[in-house]
Amino acid sequence: MNPKRFNSIKANILDVFTNEIYTSEISIEDGYIVSVDPISNIENDDVKLDFDGILVPGFIDAHIHIESSLLTPSNFAKAVVPFGTTSVIADPHEIANVSGIEGVEFMIDDASKVPFDFYFSAPSCVPATSFETNGACLDSLAIEELLKMEGVVSLGEVMNFVGVINNDKNVIDKLKVAKKYNKPVDGHAPLLSGADLEKYVNVYLDDDFDNKNLIMGPQTDHESISFDEAIEKKKLGMKIMVREGSSAKNMEALFNIKDRIGLCSNQDFFGAVSVDDFGEILKNPIFDFLVTDDKEPNDLKEGHLNVLIKKAISFGIDPIEAIKMVTINPAKHYNLNSGAIEVGRKANFCLINNFDDFNIKKTIINGEIVAEEGVSFIKSQNPSFKNTFVLSEKNPNDFNVNVKLNSNNSIFYINTKVIEVIDGEIITKKIDKDLKVEKGIIKGNIEEDILKLAVVERYGNNNLSNAFIKGFNLKNGAIASSVAHDSHNIVVLGTESKYMAKAVNLISKNKGGLAIVYDDVEKILKLPIAGLMSDEDIGSVSKELNEINETIKNLGCTLESPFMTLSFVSLLVIPSLRLSDKGLFDVDEFSFVDLTNN
Repeated sequence: MNPKRFNSIKANILDVFTNEIYTSEISIEDGYIVSVDPISNIENDDVKLDFDGILVPGFIDAHIHIESSLLTPSNFAKAVVPFGTTSVIADPHEIANVSGIEGVEFMIDDASKVPFDFYFSAPSCVPATSFETNGACLDSLAIEELLKMEGVVSLGEVMNFVGVINNDKNVIDKLKVAKKYNKPVDGHAPLLSGADLEKYVNVYLDDDFDNKNLIMGPQTDHESISFDEAIEKKKLGMKIMVREGSSAKNMEALFNIKDRIGLCSNQDFFGAVSVDDFGEILKNPIFDFLVTDDKEPNDLKEGHLNVLIKKAISFGIDPIEAIKMVTINPAKHYNLNSGAIEVGRKANFCLINNFDDFNIKKTIINGEIVAEEGVSFIKSQNPSFKNTFVLSEKNPNDFNVNVKLNSNNSIFYINTKVIEVIDGEIITKKIDKDLKVEKGIIKGNIEEDILKLAVVERYGNNNLSNAFIKGFNLKNGAIASSVAHDSHNIVVLGTESKYMAKAVNLISKNKGGLAIVYDDVEKILKLPIAGLMSDEDIGSVSKELNEINETIKNLGCTLESPFMTLSFVSLLVIPSLRLSDKGLFDVDEFSFVDLTNN
């Protein structure tokens, strides 16, 4: 079927300003809405609707890292348009950490080749911290260069909350640039609370709060994992992004009915609420946006924001209010010329059958059908980008954790810090375990799910650090990834050092990928673009990832998204315990710590 471009559409439309549904004729010129004329007498035989169903504004994902889908922007667009998504605000800090501005320019260029509304944020934390090795640095001058570019609509998530709180000059300079260009600032404040949270939101140029020398601090947050955390941030004026990705799933916690009832009863928040109004207020989502943040291709193949809307409705949220969280709300905040069926805005629409089933029938961008009945009309692109992996070949000894032998060289136990991952979350726990030492080497414990972990630096310094991890339940072999937030060194875990060395060398040889190694088997999903993305479409990538994930699960792994979880083990700005190429890092203390407690 050839895509069709419309000059006018007669349909039942959703007005996100009045929450009404009425029949209108929409006139379109050059991809923009030039008139919306209500049709009062639909029973007139001369009036024939172009579509059965409800035409709503196209969906906008207000916070996503496209690289986490393992797809390029053009292939990402092809994947999501069947689900009603017409726009995203992408933070390209993954590729920026690898390749700097050149990487961001690649994303913008590839995005421009398809009919889809891509917007970008300027990555604020490249590198995310000084405690790891990455491939580039974006200072305030680079941020200014990016914010001048068309389609760059915000300063990306400010992960260095410690720098904000302590008025770090590099961080403050970037906030000043955002204010200069009147761009919103995205936040990233996991578990931050109290006075520190207030300092993060209300950024002052010095410690004299009475001086009121205020600049614009972060205005959004997508890291809340509890209702109380989100409400505290909301009360300080932050707009809350309710995240439901592949690894971090926060909708259930933030839409919890008991918490919402408790808040609705709080007159300090809603004012006095009558019994008659109570039920309607409960349908209010309270928070502002629905976002995915990080979405694996397997999950993306099954749906995007449409899945989040349906899930929100299942929690008792009013369907129209849920739709507004992915349309007019982000459009207003980021000053986008879309998000509503209104004169002057882009002709980006999504046709749904009804609010109960919420099936996506058509997606229209700039007045042209780009997807219909689950079929995308966007053509695959074949982009290329230079790739750099500079590291020596690894051997099993590199992944041994050595300690001094005791006087008689016997087997003994040593108390060791262990990272524990949580399925469905990206935060980790800090636990202590007594691990066996044999011949001066600390051993993991497969029976207790204590596996070996390492981060191998890829940018030419040959840094390597080792630790231990719990939560994967892998019984044999090793898994490794060149997607390792945010510096994207190689992260690997395994039952034995020999498998870990093989997995890292396999990724290095292929210049990026997701790998599984066990016995004599080696499998890899190649990621030739910056070690982060495939040059294939979602069908091919999803098929390969499914095969590797199935192998991992057959080897005992119990995590829903093992590679996504693994990719966050090295993210030094999310509590509590992490590993970088320079060592074990305690995020709560924001400092390196010794692996052993002796």
